[in-house]
Amino acid sequence: MIRVVVADDHQLVREGVKKVLSTDPEIVLVGEAPDLESTLELLRSAPPDVLVLDLSLSPVHELDALRIVVDRFPELRVLVLSSYSEERFGIPALRAGACGYTCKSETADVVITAIRKIHAGGRYLSDNLAELLAHEVVSPQPRQAHERLTERERQVLCLLAAGSPVKQVAAKLDISISSVNTYRGRIFTKLKLRSNAELIRYAIQNSLIS
Repeated sequence: MIRVVVADDHQLVREGVKKVLSTDPEIVLVGEAPDLESTLELLRSAPPDVLVLDLSLSPVHELDALRIVVDRFPELRVLVLSSYSEERFGIPALRAGACGYTCKSETADVVITAIRKIHAGGRYLSDNLAELLAHEVVSPQPRQAHERLTERERQVLCLLAAGSPVKQVAAKLDISISSVNTYRGRIFTKLKLRSNAELIRYAIQNSLIS
């Protein structure tokens, strides 16, 4: 049996995925979660073979939830099921540790195929995503500066760029104000920024905030 957990913040989507999974007698749903906190708790209490994860669970940046899950459960096989296109987050999600990436517009049999392939130790790539990866290999794009940031630095960057004061950032991330300022200094150094205005401009230009 393939034990699966579904994590998505929309109940309707979770119900749809559960219905899809029920069509395969070798796949069993062991849990579902509507947010990141409950997902992490579920992964601790009832470890699955495969996690079907929606990027919308991320607290700040779209890839945060994936990075947190992979960091805490490095052996877990993760299939991203997202409303975002493969062109936008397919390759970044694979770099962040996902074993496969599918869009919510895909058919039920694609999701089943992806789960089975990931569970068997492989990676699931659609023809389109495979082509994107091939293009990346042949003509690699220079990695963006923010990809060198740590997870915490990315969180601080996104919150500051969204207009949150330092005190509020500290409260949201449960860290001290001095820590926020330290992270802010590291961000400015790594991204070669000189002001909050430049930080906001950088975040918008690189789609780190909407």
